[in-house]
Amino acid sequence: MPYTTQLVEKGTSYSFIAEAKPPTVTMPRIKALMTGSIPGFIDVIVNLNSPALLDDNLIWQAKTAGKRIIFYGDDTWVKLFPQHFMEYDGTTSFFVSDFTEVDDNVTRHLDRVLKREDWDLLILHYLGLDHIGHMTGPNSPLVGPKLHEMDNILKKIHISLLSKEEASLPNLLVVCGDHGMSETGSHGGSSEGEVYTPLLFISSAFEKRSPLTQPELVQQTDIASTLAVGLGLPISRNNVGNLILPVLGGKTMREQLRFVHLNGFQLSRLLQENTPAYEKDPGYEHFKIAEKSHGNWIRLYLEGNNSEILLNLGKKVLKQYLEALKTLSSSLSKQVAQYDMYSMMVGTVIIIEVLLLLLISVPKALSSQAEFEVPLSPPLFSLLFYLMCLMLCAVHVIVCTSAESLCYFCSMSWLTAVGVMMLISALMCGILSAIAKVSENSTLPLKNPVVFSSSWSEIDVVILAGTVGHVLSLGASSFIEEEHQTWYFLINTLCLMLCQELCRNNFLLKECDPQYSTTVKQTFDSIGEASEYKNIDIPAPGIGHSELGKTTSSAEFIKGSDKWISLASPWIILICCRLLRSLNQTGIQWAHRPDFGHWLTSSEHKSELSFLAAVSLFMIFFLVQRRCSLVSKIAMALGLLGVYSYRAAIGNVVFPWQHDSKDISKGITEARFVYVFVLGIVFTGTKDLLKSQVISADSSLKSTGLCEVYSGLVLLAALLFRPHNLPVLVFCLLIQTMMTKYIWRPLKFDAAQITIMHYWFGQSFFYFQGNSNGIATVDVSAGFVGLESYVEIPAIFLTAFATYAGPLLWAIHLLCYLSSEVSRNSAAVGHGCFCYVLMRSIPVAIYIVLITGLRYHLFIWSVFSPKLLYEGVHVFITAAICLFFTAMDQNHSHKVQNRK
Repeated sequence: MPYTTQLVEKGTSYSFIAEAKPPTVTMPRIKALMTGSIPGFIDVIVNLNSPALLDDNLIWQAKTAGKRIIFYGDDTWVKLFPQHFMEYDGTTSFFVSDFTEVDDNVTRHLDRVLKREDWDLLILHYLGLDHIGHMTGPNSPLVGPKLHEMDNILKKIHISLLSKEEASLPNLLVVCGDHGMSETGSHGGSSEGEVYTPLLFISSAFEKRSPLTQPELVQQTDIASTLAVGLGLPISRNNVGNLILPVLGGKTMREQLRFVHLNGFQLSRLLQENTPAYEKDPGYEHFKIAEKSHGNWIRLYLEGNNSEILLNLGKKVLKQYLEALKTLSSSLSKQVAQYDMYSMMVGTVIIIEVLLLLLISVPKALSSQAEFEVPLSPPLFSLLFYLMCLMLCAVHVIVCTSAESLCYFCSMSWLTAVGVMMLISALMCGILSAIAKVSENSTLPLKNPVVFSSSWSEIDVVILAGTVGHVLSLGASSFIEEEHQTWYFLINTLCLMLCQELCRNNFLLKECDPQYSTTVKQTFDSIGEASEYKNIDIPAPGIGHSELGKTTSSAEFIKGSDKWISLASPWIILICCRLLRSLNQTGIQWAHRPDFGHWLTSSEHKSELSFLAAVSLFMIFFLVQRRCSLVSKIAMALGLLGVYSYRAAIGNVVFPWQHDSKDISKGITEARFVYVFVLGIVFTGTKDLLKSQVISADSSLKSTGLCEVYSGLVLLAALLFRPHNLPVLVFCLLIQTMMTKYIWRPLKFDAAQITIMHYWFGQSFFYFQGNSNGIATVDVSAGFVGLESYVEIPAIFLTAFATYAGPLLWAIHLLCYLSSEVSRNSAAVGHGCFCYVLMRSIPVAIYIVLITGLRYHLFIWSVFSPKLLYEGVHVFITAAICLFFTAMDQNHSHKVQNRK
């Protein structure tokens, strides 16, 4: 940017580094720029469809003062300020694969507008650079030309403004960014690259001076108050920023003191509204001292004293004001967050009640009939239920009529509020009823004994300790930032425990029980003849038969080369996991370190990336096709070829006969070609599932249908994953295949244990993809694969699928495995569904309680809130998965109903 560099070096400008607060996404940052306040984290969600901004802001103040405002660019501004611009042209900000048209739609207005004299403020929000970052990263060769384009636009605007200044006041050109960019080109988190943005004030009114070697660090919220004072407008009511004094340094001492006094008065008033003991706040005390000194300076000034004493006193007062402003701003930034505690408590109570119901239902849900019933009918007709409803409604009325601030729950209709109160009362009565039933049944012999043995195995202890340890770690910000390390540790420990189990079953039990060696050949031959999803697993042994079951299990297993493959399986899985850790650095502490993924995505290693992508796609086909019909095999092969063609079209990879990738397109045709095969494979599987569920209860047809659906989802993941992430998908399929054939079947784990192992690996693969608990690692570009324009629902679905592909594929594989195990207990799918829900519910419920208690923590917005957002979306996805589980378990449900 040579012209901009020249302006900075010439000295007629002021340059700063503006620090933005997380979440570093567009809508909250625009709110911060225009209001000077710190937006809430819910704005990350609202960012998808921004409502009108009702808070006091710079745009509203300018319009009220009669300023004529023109806007071109990101349509988020139009949504936030719908009636404020006399002329505007918004462009969709979410279609990130558009680098050129989105900026050309802004620039095409410039020549005409710059010649006009009928406007006071012109706001331009360019998106091309942001989109390039999302799609290709900060080191892309597209970044340089785009910056040069922006430099030429700045040159055009600046020259035009200078030509108009002969007969008017000096103009001001402000260049700033709403957020930065991470190492991967995304944003939303709190890394230095995301929160540090450039801020440049350019005006002929500034005196020439030598440029600073290191720009001063200011807060992004400081811009609103500085522009308000510069334009002669009131400072926004909720502003927490300070004046950027160097920009106003050319004014007289009286004007400078007046400006900082206005800023201090506004901040102290905001402090009074938010802090009961505001008089004891150090910032307020400093401001009162500065205000008193300011009065003394005014008295000397009015007496006509122009000596050096007046100047020195003015500098002293200015320094006092600046210290007071800094302290006030710091205090307000920590205290200005207002929490709707009543609504939060209502939601927390419901979540805790649901968790308690799940925990109380564990014995029956894991019984041979897999019954999970919420006893709501009897309590609904009990006196306790109506008393609780009346009491809660009374509390609701008292809280809503006495609350000073706006409450979300109180703003709901009374019918909705009463419904929520009835739900809370019914759940509480259901819990009490369930506890009474459990205590009553504890004295009677069990009708449906629990499937698993009462004695705890070492695997059970590891699973319990790992689950409890992970939940407890959610109370520490460092453990949330580096949560991937927790999951990597847990699956490594699990693999070592599985290795121990395999060694014990292959060697120790064989030596101790030689009488079972004669059955080895017969049982192993039958295992060898079984297909991958149709083995002869015996049901999990009951109490009193565990030793016999374990010995028989080992006898069935040890034979030939498969014995050594099974023994090597945990070590192969450990090696795969270690390679995956090297592919994507994630978290916070080590995210900046180079990884294999960065090496592959650099432009000089495109041939290596192309080779790896081709091999990965071939391996995906090899690992998936064995479970598909012939038609689906052909569709899968063509679909994977389409995936490579799509990546070649957008310039990520090259074909062997290509020498360069100049002919880059959006790959719309290639991506839609793949979507056709994804829908075809999923439709074929769905047809088989409907046949097995409606026409005839055929377990083999059901197993085939599930495998078809799973294969379609794998193909969709291959399309949405970036090329360097395709090995993650390969290792996912490889580990699933090895654990199915060489670990889960021989060791005869029950459905609950297998479900938890699937859950652990699903969580680990979430991080293997390069995800973290920061918003910046969400790959937004996945939501626009095959789309010509921004379409909200498909974009959200594709982005969510690409982000949670790891947990989702492991959950669907769990359903495929449990449904196809014909010799397993018929309630296995029900057990798996219940355990999966429980594994999701425990950390979410505990985390909500923890985050409520830690709402004033220093890292509440940068660490805890993004994690809560991830957990919330994951809960929705889990609910969809469990609905699918329940649909696949309908036949068993009908049998249970008939028996009753």
